[in-house]
Amino acid sequence: MTEQFELTEGGAVLMDGNRLRDEIVAELNAEITAAGGPEVCLATVLVGDDKPSRIYVRNKQRKAAEAAMLSRHVELGADAGQAEVEQAVGDLARDPGVHGILVQLPLPEGLDADAVLELIPPEKDVDGLTPRSMGRLVRGQRGHVPCTPLGVMRLLDRYGVAVSGRSAVVIGRSTLVGLPQVLLLGRKGVDATPTLAHSRTPGLQEVCRQADIVVAAAGMARLVTADFVKPGAAVIDVGISRTADGIVGDVDFETVQAVAGAVTPMPGGTGPMTIACLLQNTLAAARMLGAFPD
Repeated sequence: MTEQFELTEGGAVLMDGNRLRDEIVAELNAEITAAGGPEVCLATVLVGDDKPSRIYVRNKQRKAAEAAMLSRHVELGADAGQAEVEQAVGDLARDPGVHGILVQLPLPEGLDADAVLELIPPEKDVDGLTPRSMGRLVRGQRGHVPCTPLGVMRLLDRYGVAVSGRSAVVIGRSTLVGLPQVLLLGRKGVDATPTLAHSRTPGLQEVCRQADIVVAAAGMARLVTADFVKPGAAVIDVGISRTADGIVGDVDFETVQAVAGAVTPMPGGTGPMTIACLLQNTLAAARMLGAFPD
């Protein structure tokens, strides 16, 4: 029997990231419990008092607990110097009881985030942010994929969006989302034909209208309207912008849902999936380090 997915008011399939995140967390819990409950530890590092960052870290810790994982948290003040932050991350990198390390970004002004991230071994880089992790992704080697683009792939799969042989446009060229997203869509076995676009792409609207899949990750509020979308296309909203109306995404959900075949909400779409994939990467890290059975 084919599962009936929830539809938006406009008739598009709602790709519910909250629902899928909770399914993944439950699966991780079952897998760890079935293995006898070996310790799988995610360490988080928070520097400063940025309120959104604090909320993000708290949510990650809560979901880790639901997945039967351990959390270790290191918190440093906004006045922490480069050496202090590097010492904290280096200690976690050397600790065999820690399997995944997440440094919550952005760091306070004046700190060199790249130097801090370089201290994380690729096996523990569960955010997939270091150059070594990106290199492994490019070369198709075993490693951790950045969580947000990986979450997009999980959503497409879970909600039955055909990818192989389809055209995809990724709007945004960041190393956090846009570039790895193109690599994931185009890799062998996935077999989409991705186009990397951005805010300065000539005829962006028409480029998007040719695509079966649109991933909007430009950080431009409501950039993607119904005029950007081929009827029946899948539209995934990754962008976040703070406006007078509150936090909005790159997709004008109200107009797009009437044209798209499937669409993510914002919030409740790719955000929850970032956490889910972080936890999946953490279990994979424990396997890489020999702390969890293959």
